[in-house]
Amino acid sequence: MSAVGIPIQVQQAAPPPPTDGEGSVQVHLDPQIEIDKAKVFAVYGKGGIGKSTTSSNLSAAFSKLGKRVIQIGCDPKHDSTFTLTKSLVPTVIDALEAVEFHPEELTTEDFVFEGYNGVMCVEAGGPPAGTGCGGYVVGQTVKLLKQHHLLEDADVILFDVLGDVVCGGFASPLQHAERALVVTANDFDSIFAMNRISAAIRAKSKNYGVRLGGVIANRSARTDEIDRFNEAVGLKRLAHFPDLDVIRRSRLKKSTLFEMDDAPGLQAVQDEYLALADALWRGTDPLDVEPMRDRDLFDFLGFE
Repeated sequence: MSAVGIPIQVQQAAPPPPTDGEGSVQVHLDPQIEIDKAKVFAVYGKGGIGKSTTSSNLSAAFSKLGKRVIQIGCDPKHDSTFTLTKSLVPTVIDALEAVEFHPEELTTEDFVFEGYNGVMCVEAGGPPAGTGCGGYVVGQTVKLLKQHHLLEDADVILFDVLGDVVCGGFASPLQHAERALVVTANDFDSIFAMNRISAAIRAKSKNYGVRLGGVIANRSARTDEIDRFNEAVGLKRLAHFPDLDVIRRSRLKKSTLFEMDDAPGLQAVQDEYLALADALWRGTDPLDVEPMRDRDLFDFLGFE
């Protein structure tokens, strides 16, 4: 009450926005660059595990199913799409630098390149080492795609994300994705990275629509350790691509697996990619995953 008996209205402070996880300082999604229509997938995994090979062949498989696909490479070395385009295409950052960061001066042809079977390829690129944030680059890329009305025509958007870096800017594709996929091999380091990535995706799912879609086993003759880990934490294997020589040669020939000449195991791998694309298009159940603590995982994967 005031001195004259008039009730005083106390202004309530607005509650702080929810965080993505303990200690998170991740920038939240700008609603103006939200992707509305397309199915969006983000591919993560340990560095060098074959994410770009997996992503490009999955994009090709989606296109074989008649889908309009955009693949966005989120690695500063900008080599995500070279098997689709047969070259290292200029990046979004290259294009922006050329117009002194006036995006209104860009045309679609400056940063979008058509690859195999009509897959539209974009390389986000990155700031010079130690000077900026990958989140800015991903955000600018999606913003440009939306401004040029390319998102309206896409059925599938696939982010191929740098290594196992899931903090800061390189977690930003998770703000757009419907499903996150983890590529792993049947070894300790790959599964260790998968566990950490799963924890990051789980944190993002508190505030965004992204959910874990499953695991893609790659470069492995067997999947026993992957399957044992999946069963323990609630993950699911969606596909298995063994370490075949034809896959290695496809990278050297700058080609997708759908362009390679007949070779042992090739048809089975092509069919596996088509089946994976079909399953993802029809929709996978969101997985409720309980990642392990690092020490527990170390003991779980240890040998007696």
